[in-house]
Amino acid sequence: MAFLESSWNLFTNNWDLFVRGAWTALLLAIIGTICGTLVGFFIGIMHTIPQRKKNVKSIVLKVFNFILTSYVEIFRGTPMMVQAMVVFYGLVYLGIDIDRFLAASVVISLNTGAYMAEYVRGGIVSIDKGQFEAAQAIGMNHLQTMIHIVLPQVARNILPATGNQFVMNIKDSSVLSVISVVELFFTANSIAGSNYKYIEAFFIATILYFIMTFTVTRFLLLFEKKMDGPSSYKVELITGNKLEKDGE
Repeated sequence: MAFLESSWNLFTNNWDLFVRGAWTALLLAIIGTICGTLVGFFIGIMHTIPQRKKNVKSIVLKVFNFILTSYVEIFRGTPMMVQAMVVFYGLVYLGIDIDRFLAASVVISLNTGAYMAEYVRGGIVSIDKGQFEAAQAIGMNHLQTMIHIVLPQVARNILPATGNQFVMNIKDSSVLSVISVVELFFTANSIAGSNYKYIEAFFIATILYFIMTFTVTRFLLLFEKKMDGPSSYKVELITGNKLEKDGE
């Protein structure tokens, strides 16, 4: 009871700082997930462009795909903490003064994009080849096929993975404190150092992280059910002027 009372007093005295830190972590996760998903779709489209002829265009496309593949492998194979240090302090070393929040947004977006690119690639591969052939048969080019036929299905198929990545971004935003981004972990650590109450401060941070991830998870589950539609459908048959339901 004494611990809970001490934690509550610490929260009431610093609630604005905790809420601001939690909002920064959530905002970074939102930006990273949205921008990373767009990057993932772009890479997925580029990797699936057919290369039938060996010409200058195909050579340029191969070089560009090699660059994109290298980006994916590098960002998937290195920790986000190291990426943040390299991006922020690397730009400072080059004489570029960049805002810490902007640097954090770029890092989390690029990191998410590398993972989302693999999710999108897997989603595109899972689409039946007959749909690509049918689109070509009616005169659609590759971009039209992707936008109107493939990507809407891929977006639904990778929705659980996207939601999982969103939750991971909320938690992983804590590593961005290495470049002094004032998110929830950085805030909790600062308050703990000022009040010498480390357990209480990080206990509050734990609760706030859980509230954010739990809320996002439940919202995404409801969104998935909304996209799936009703669990059962009734087939309706039109006979003459009469509308009949199948089975009745």
